[in-house]
Amino acid sequence: MSNEDQQTNSNAVTPQTLGATASSGAKVLEPEAARAFAISAAQSLQDDKCTDVVVIDVSGISPVTGFIVIGSGTSARQMRSALEDVDDLAKDLGTQAYAISADDRALWLLADFVDVVVHLFEPNARAHYDLESLWSKGTRVQVPPSERSRAHGGGDSGSDA
Repeated sequence: MSNEDQQTNSNAVTPQTLGATASSGAKVLEPEAARAFAISAAQSLQDDKCTDVVVIDVSGISPVTGFIVIGSGTSARQMRSALEDVDDLAKDLGTQAYAISADDRALWLLADFVDVVVHLFEPNARAHYDLESLWSKGTRVQVPPSERSRAHGGGDSGSDA
């Protein structure tokens, strides 16, 4: 490898340079499995009291992921806990995150599961970055209430369900 190649590689954007933890246990899911995981992740966020949860199918327009899940949280602690629950859900399905935001004080947390990327925002940061507009050519996916939510008489947690 030439010195130029080494310098280019040292400037590469990686989970570590973004302040995230990375794992090699992430795996690519079949499209229907990715869709089901995105919906389950959204339901988990709703169960954790995240609001305005949406799922956008970007498989036809993004070269790097199939689904984006976006939600809002009221505190960094709530958002971190909600992401941990989604990570646990992924592990139950036999996969895991490629990278998860590591800064607990951030106003925007992210978990990259390769085929599904979960974004959690503090509401003002969400309005500022406006990912829904960025991915407006994607297709919104309906998210039914989770069984846990239905069992507690809940229905809509602010999603497009």
